[in-house]
Amino acid sequence: MSFLVYMTAPTPEEARSIGKELVSQNLAACINIFPNVESIYTWENEVQSAHEVVLIAKTSEDKVTALTKRVRELHSYDVPCILSVPITGGNPDFLSWIEHETR
Repeated sequence: MSFLVYMTAPTPEEARSIGKELVSQNLAACINIFPNVESIYTWENEVQSAHEVVLIAKTSEDKVTALTKRVRELHSYDVPCILSVPITGGNPDFLSWIEHETR
């Protein structure tokens, strides 16, 4: 089964660095980067607002744990957003490509 992993980073540079590392280590087949997202959240009992960058990784089920561990090592946040979601359908050829690229 393939998964999407949703993540955020503070800057485009950090997002690109994390994305390149994940793809080069075969932890993700592809990373999409969406710059300039505004996030509103509570941190240390205060409502905060920040501009962030969203990363979406496409990976296989057996790589989710290693991908999460690697992002936590690379990330500048104390508690980075890393959420995995199973892909339950889609283009079978593309899903096969994800599995092939993350072997």
